[in-house]
Amino acid sequence: MKVLVIGAGGHGQVVAEILRASAHSDGVLEFIGFVDDRRRSRDEVLGPLSALRDIPHDAVVVAIGDNATRARITTRLGADGERFVTVRHGAAIVSPSVETGDGSMVCAGAIVSTAATIGRGVILNTACSVDHHCRVGDYVHVAPGARIGGEVTIGHRALIGISAVVLPRVTIGHDAVVGAGAVVTREVQPYTTVVGTPAAPLVRRAHLNLVGGASR
Repeated sequence: MKVLVIGAGGHGQVVAEILRASAHSDGVLEFIGFVDDRRRSRDEVLGPLSALRDIPHDAVVVAIGDNATRARITTRLGADGERFVTVRHGAAIVSPSVETGDGSMVCAGAIVSTAATIGRGVILNTACSVDHHCRVGDYVHVAPGARIGGEVTIGHRALIGISAVVLPRVTIGHDAVVGAGAVVTREVQPYTTVVGTPAAPLVRRAHLNLVGGASR
């Protein structure tokens, strides 16, 4: 299956590397190039997003770190009939009982435990862990080294920062941000940024009309 990576930035290059390794190991997914509106100097950038229909391919993965942007582009491409693939590094450990949505990316060293549910377009970044029976919403980004305890619920488009810790059975609201290194011991409300140990609100961001609506 020939796969285009949407976004040629740092995370896009990580995803391309995972696809290249996959092609060597099982031959199912083949990286054929990037599509990016801003980075045309790389040899593997085949054109801007508007040229997508003119580039022969079987599927795409939207490898853009910003959650709202990734959600918006994925929704747009889905409406155009694009097919999305889930990319998993060979060094990731994912339980057979895990459900993973289309277009998600599981990077090197990530661990996902028993009966977790991972939404669409999620980034599980390098060496993060998601424990048993967690529910991770669409377009979430769990950053490198973050630790998510069992039975945690993470709302759509939330960001869990580098090396943050979320204790078991805590709920993180949609569009929330958990700062790097924070330790979350209680519920985080939607649109809220929390930092520190234990994590406390820094600012509650203004309501935004993001993809899928705030009620998701």
